[in-house]
Amino acid sequence: MGKETLDLGEVLAEAENASPVESVDVVALSLQKRFGAACVSFLFADLVGHELIRLTTADGPASGRIGERIGLRGSVYERVLRTQKLHQETDGEGSRRVIAPVTNRGDRVGLLEMTLPHTDDAVLQQVGEAAHALAYIIVTDRRFTDLYHLGRRTSPTSLAAEIQHQLLPSAPCCEAAQFTVAGDLVPADDIGGDTYDYALDRDTLHLSITDAMGHDTDSALLATLLLGALRGARRAGCDLEEQARRAHRALFEHGRGMATGQLMRIGLEDGRVEWINAGHPWPLLLRDGNIVRLDVAVNLPFGVPSPTPYRVQRLDLHPGDRLIMLTDGMQERAAAEVDLPALVRETRSLHPCEATRVLVNAVYENCQGRLQDDATVLCLDWHGTRHTNRRIGMEADAVDVWA
Repeated sequence: MGKETLDLGEVLAEAENASPVESVDVVALSLQKRFGAACVSFLFADLVGHELIRLTTADGPASGRIGERIGLRGSVYERVLRTQKLHQETDGEGSRRVIAPVTNRGDRVGLLEMTLPHTDDAVLQQVGEAAHALAYIIVTDRRFTDLYHLGRRTSPTSLAAEIQHQLLPSAPCCEAAQFTVAGDLVPADDIGGDTYDYALDRDTLHLSITDAMGHDTDSALLATLLLGALRGARRAGCDLEEQARRAHRALFEHGRGMATGQLMRIGLEDGRVEWINAGHPWPLLLRDGNIVRLDVAVNLPFGVPSPTPYRVQRLDLHPGDRLIMLTDGMQERAAAEVDLPALVRETRSLHPCEATRVLVNAVYENCQGRLQDDATVLCLDWHGTRHTNRRIGMEADAVDVWA
C-alpha cells in the first residue's frame, strides 16, 4: 500500500503537469498510492443546487467522465457541504467511506468521496488537506476546460442564461478574516437580467447587485453593458459616484434601457460602508437579532436622466452584522408571500452560502418553480476589522493574512 504520507507539494506539481481535465485523477492516484483509497470521485453541484454530479476518476469505469446525478436535499452530501466537516462511516465490509469538502476561501467547489481500508486521525487530516489542495487545482483548471460547466447543466441553456451566467463571479462566495460574502441567483423562466458582483482590494471590498429591465437576451445584453461599465470604472480606480455615473452613461448613450442597482464599498480596516442606491430595493441589516430595513435615499435607475447627482450614503458595520441585498424578484408577485425578514432572522446561524440558498429556494418553491423574475440575494457577514482574532478553518482557507 506504500507509505501513509501525502506530499501535497508533489501532488500540486503533478497536477500542474497534467491536462486540466486530468487533475482530479492526479489527486485520486495519490490517495490510492498512499492510503489504498478506492472508488475515488469528485462531486459538484448543478447550476440550481438541487443535484450533485459525480466525476469518475482513475479507478472508475470511465475516468474523467460525467457520471451519476444524486439528489442533494436531505443527503449526507448536503450535510457535508453545509457543515464543511469531513464525514466517515463503515461500509459494512470493514472499510470506511469518507466524504470531504473541497473548498477554497469559502467557495464550496464540491466534495471528494472515497473508500479507505482503514482510517485514523492522521489519515483523515491528510485526506482533508488533499481535498483542500484539490480545490485550488480545480479553481485554476476550470479556466481551461468546459468539463465542469458542462456537468452543471441539467437542462438546455438559453443564450440569455449563458450570457447571464458568464457575468457572475467565478466563485459565488469569498471568505477572509474580516468578512464572508456569498451570492445566489435563481433565474426566471424568461431571464430577468439580474447580476451580483464582488471584488477585493488590499483595503476595500466592492459589492454590487443589479437588475436590468426586460427579459431574455435584451436584459442579458443590457446587464452586460451595465456590468462592463461598473467593472471598468472600478478597475480604473474611480470612486463610487463616478462608477455610478459611468454605468448610467453607458446605458443612456447606447439607448438600451434602464437598470436598478446598488453599489457598495466596505473599508476592511474600519467597517465603513459607502453605497449608492439607483432605484433598487432597500437592503436588510441583521444586528443583534433585530432586522432593520435601511430606508436610504434612492436615486433614479441607471439610464434614466436625472438632475440630481448620485448620493453616496454611509453606514458603520459592527462585528456580527449581516447585510442582505436582493432584487425585486425576491419581493414581487408570489414571492411577496415569503416573509423575508423572518427568514433572514431564522437563518442567522447559517453560513452565508447556506443562508442565500435558503432564501432563494423559499421564493422558488413559493412560486412553484415558475419564477416570473430572477431571484437574487447577496449576503455579507461582517466579522470585524483586520485586528480580529478570527481564524479561517482549513475548509475555507488555510491562511489568515490579516492576523
